[in-house]
Amino acid sequence: MVTVIDGENLLLGRLSSIVATRTLAGEEIAIINVEKVIVSGSRGTILKEYYTRRTRGSVEGGPFFPRRPDHIVKRTIRGMLPYKTRPGAAAFRRVKAYVGVPYELKDAEAEVLEAAHRNRLSGARYIPLSEISKNLGAKF
Repeated sequence: MVTVIDGENLLLGRLSSIVATRTLAGEEIAIINVEKVIVSGSRGTILKEYYTRRTRGSVEGGPFFPRRPDHIVKRTIRGMLPYKTRPGAAAFRRVKAYVGVPYELKDAEAEVLEAAHRNRLSGARYIPLSEISKNLGAKF
């Protein structure tokens, strides 16, 4: 049984930490609408930070940082898991992230995480993950 989470207007860090703890407990999770996940902070600072992450390292040796929003979400979740251990790697394989809503999950009941919702940040600045990805050069 797959738990479907709608990522619209959810904060990236809070979403990632909740998903990481639930997958370590053995739950299988699919996140839809990841392009609508938001990152809090000023627009210029966030775009500069993600551009720096993307261009760090070398082409041959890495570290490699993704451009697409679904890959950015998975990379953020991976950072909150002990992915180099057997339980952490198994938990990371239980996470799926999708841009939009895939056909097989179209009729599934999507869960909304109130603990990660944007409404808790009144008056805060934010930028959606789709803008960050397009700034990095993603074509999705």
